[in-house]
Amino acid sequence: MAMPTVPFSDLSKHSKQVAETIDRFHRVHVKRRDGEDLFISTARHDRQREETADVAARMIAALLASDEGVRAVLHALPAVFPWVRHLSADERREFVQELVDATRDAVDLDVHATLHRVIVEWRSTARILADPALTAQLTRPLPGEDYGEVTAP
Repeated sequence: MAMPTVPFSDLSKHSKQVAETIDRFHRVHVKRRDGEDLFISTARHDRQREETADVAARMIAALLASDEGVRAVLHALPAVFPWVRHLSADERREFVQELVDATRDAVDLDVHATLHRVIVEWRSTARILADPALTAQLTRPLPGEDYGEVTAP
C-alpha cells in the first residue's frame, strides 16, 4: 500500500480524516507550499522503524567481527550499492566501516544525517573513479605553490 500524501492545509480542516488515514497507513506524507514536507506517523510505526535500523546495524556489525562475515558483507555490497564496483578493495572496506558507524549513530544517537552523508560521499567518489578523465583531472598535482594540508571543515 502506498503512503498517502495530503496538503498541509488539510490537516486542520480534516484532522479526523487525516488521523484515520495515519491509523490505516501508519505514515502520511504532508505536502507544504512554504516549507519542507513533513511525515506524520504513529509512535508504534516510528519505534518499529528504529528497531529495524537497530537490528540491521547490529547484524552488519556482528558480521564484521569475523573474516567470514566481512567477506559476506563485501560480497553483498554490490547488490545494495552497485556503484561500489568503482572502489578499490580497501575503499570498499572503509565504506563498510563508515556505513556501520553511521548506522550505529542513527540508532544510538538519533543522528541520521551522517548515514546519508556517508552514502552520498562514497557514491560521489565512485562517480569520479568511474570517469577516468575526471579522476585524472582531480588527482593531478596543482600548479603553483603548495599551501599545506587542508583541514577538515
